[in-house]
Amino acid sequence: MGECGKGGKGGFIPPQDLTPAGKPSVLLLIKPGIVAAVTLAGFSGMILARRGMPPPGRVLLTLACILAAAGGSAALNTVLDAGIDGKMPRLNRRIAALRDLGRGNVAAAAIAAIAVSLLLSARFLNGTTSALLAAAVAGYAVLYTLVWKRRSPYGTIPGAVPGALPVLIGYAAVEPRIGMDGVLLFLVLVLWQPPHFWALALRYREEYRAAGVPVLPVAFGEPYTKVLMFLYAAALLPVSLSLWALGYLSARFGWAAFLLGAGFLVVFYLDTVATRRYGRAFAASIAYLALLLLFLLADVLQG
Repeated sequence: MGECGKGGKGGFIPPQDLTPAGKPSVLLLIKPGIVAAVTLAGFSGMILARRGMPPPGRVLLTLACILAAAGGSAALNTVLDAGIDGKMPRLNRRIAALRDLGRGNVAAAAIAAIAVSLLLSARFLNGTTSALLAAAVAGYAVLYTLVWKRRSPYGTIPGAVPGALPVLIGYAAVEPRIGMDGVLLFLVLVLWQPPHFWALALRYREEYRAAGVPVLPVAFGEPYTKVLMFLYAAALLPVSLSLWALGYLSARFGWAAFLLGAGFLVVFYLDTVATRRYGRAFAASIAYLALLLLFLLADVLQG
């Protein structure tokens, strides 16, 4: 349910996507890295809205809806992108897993998971949550997969929106009237996703070129991509700090956001401008977001 790195679109780049028996893992089809990222984002939105821990039943139901929608969207993306992914050697095991299960079976299971998520959210949560879930699914599985990614080098920019929506989905499940704190956290994820993905696109630009996907490094080259990456990474710092500056979170979070943001900029400079260690930059972006959200959770829950 979002851009979040096509390698594994939002997850870590696994060194080996095999089960112990040596067969492609079915988990590859639902992209567990994405699912984990959006679940953490949705939980963070809930905690922020409640200013503490919501009732356990609501937490479990909301996260179940996010998991089902994210997993279903990721699997549907795998089915729709099979022609492209088949031209990219790093995704061979994902294609093998899809072939083993059958595209029709995977598509049916994905649509069923999405439908269950939407029905449960509409019945037991509220209309705002259900509408945001539907928007995230449509934005990622349809608009991003079939339109933005295939037609524009800038497709990852609007593609960041469905990836950031789980923050608002979690927030709305607790408080349907979304506050500015939820919007600011949503913007953090919107800004985070393009440099995260462009690091991956730089690392595998020749595979994207061979597959005919007009990612930014393929269309405009490394220097231009690096400038945009650094601008987006730099914008994360003031937006994340605004959660403290506007009084939504404490100075503890403010210091954490500052140190993480500054460190993120340094790492991005060293691994993308000074050198070409794009895999390290990609991993650093994952670590940055995970730590920022964990510090947010700790700040709110500790009062």
